[in-house]
Amino acid sequence: MERSKISKFAAVLKKLRLRTHACAAEMTARAYQTMSDTKGPNFLEEIVAKDLEAGKYKSLVTRFPPEPNGYLHIGHAKSICLNFGLAQEFGGYTNLRFDDTNPVTEETQYVESIKQDVRWLGFQWENELYASDYFDQLYAFAIKLIEKGLAYVDDSTAEEIAAQKGTPTRPGTNSPYRSRSVEENLRIFEEMRTGKYPDGAKVLRAKIDMAHPNMHMRDPLMYRIKHAHHHRTGDAWCIYPMYDFAHGQSDAIEHITHSVCTLEFIPHRELYDWFIEKLELFPSRQYEFARLNMTYTVMSKRKLLQLVNEKHVSGWDDPRMPTISGLRRRGYTPESIRDFCDRIGVAKRENLIDVGLLEFCVREDLNKTALRRMVVLDPLKVVITNYPEGKVEMLTGEENPEDPNSGSREIPFSRELYIEQEDFMENAPKKYFRLAPGQMVRLKHAYIIKCEDVVKDAQGTILEVHCTYIPESKSGEDTSGINVKGTLHWVSAGQALPIEVRLYDRLFTLEDVSEAEGDFKEHLNPDSLQVIPTAWAEPALKTAGLDERYQFLRKGYFTLDKDSTADKIIFNRTVGLRDMWAKKGQ
Repeated sequence: MERSKISKFAAVLKKLRLRTHACAAEMTARAYQTMSDTKGPNFLEEIVAKDLEAGKYKSLVTRFPPEPNGYLHIGHAKSICLNFGLAQEFGGYTNLRFDDTNPVTEETQYVESIKQDVRWLGFQWENELYASDYFDQLYAFAIKLIEKGLAYVDDSTAEEIAAQKGTPTRPGTNSPYRSRSVEENLRIFEEMRTGKYPDGAKVLRAKIDMAHPNMHMRDPLMYRIKHAHHHRTGDAWCIYPMYDFAHGQSDAIEHITHSVCTLEFIPHRELYDWFIEKLELFPSRQYEFARLNMTYTVMSKRKLLQLVNEKHVSGWDDPRMPTISGLRRRGYTPESIRDFCDRIGVAKRENLIDVGLLEFCVREDLNKTALRRMVVLDPLKVVITNYPEGKVEMLTGEENPEDPNSGSREIPFSRELYIEQEDFMENAPKKYFRLAPGQMVRLKHAYIIKCEDVVKDAQGTILEVHCTYIPESKSGEDTSGINVKGTLHWVSAGQALPIEVRLYDRLFTLEDVSEAEGDFKEHLNPDSLQVIPTAWAEPALKTAGLDERYQFLRKGYFTLDKDSTADKIIFNRTVGLRDMWAKKGQ
């Protein structure tokens, strides 16, 4: 096949693929909606119902246990909705417990941001708790295991301990310190507690089985020495419990009935149960579900922190980030995120969710609630030559046509207007229904106009378009009998409000960033942010609030950015009216 024909064929295939993708998010959303309308309880709901019916627990108690070492993202939102949702469904309650056992990476600012995010999503915890609340109890638990001969102090280095662990196919070997007496272990552990030893000099390990088929059961670490200031306990402690020792015991202390976590913790479940059994604590149980993986983004806190530290984004709440604070700043609503989490459901197997489904959910919500406004991003001046000079007429536009109770707003109309450059074509093809010489269109909420003349400069650049209007064609009072196929948005030039508009798009160009070879940042989308320094808006946007959402007619959904001032009003695009990602390639 000739090269030119191959290129044409490839272009056709690409267009077909992109058009198919443009419909994929909506088709996926409809499919998820059909499933959620017909599905029965998920496997966790079945477990809880069975346990409560059997009288295993008096009431359901869940917990959401984030580590305060970063900001929450959309994956955490799934866990929040699941834990709080189960408690609400079965008449129980949920604790918010901060897993603050690593003082080096944890900060109070993260604690506050997490609390704000949970509240914003629409949930309220029963108790605000911290793993550090239990440091004394956990220390006592460790003493108890030492006294029972089930824990020992190890002087081995991290490298030596790793070598002792063996491999999944080869059993480990006992530490030379495994046979220390109870008395010696108690003495040294107390010395660790009082700060006698430097970081890394010793650890406390559980004594289980170095030949166990589960690597996590091969004498796991319980405590390490870390001379670091803790955000809550200050310098009171220089030894800190490991996650596997702190988590299950914290659950048991709080009488958590169903400890719900993601699939990567399946290998930890056996150790979770072992500690609770040996310490004879409340029998909390761990259950696992598939974490949220989403296209065109990353969910790793480490990678997100890298993006922040290397200035690829403006911060944790950059509207391109998958963080809850970033989504909130971009204009996502808590209702849309809860809807998204409900649609994807709870599964036992990992899968990759199309970010288009999340975008679909926010469109669905904002279409019902967002106030309508007209904003011109790329202005072309239109002069209505038969409209009186100096006259400003106040027209009426509905706030939201989807909500009959939303009311209306006044829109100034005058002789000089702005329309979008893309809404005018001097040499228009057939079936072009926007403005062109000799052609008529309707201005939204206003009149029908006809293009009479085009004014250009010496270089042929169009400066303005001259039109006439049909006085009898006023929206809502039209007696002209003229039918037109095109309707354009516009703003009155004399009353237009200058605003900055930030057009956000997906942060990565690769669908599954987790499969990226090399540096994941090589796949950052160079067009993920486009700034329009001066767009022209209806004056009604002068009083916009941070919690309000708007549909800019024919442009998408927008919200006021926190960087806005009285002198510089900034709007962020939440999402387009349709899948703009696919449209780019058409």
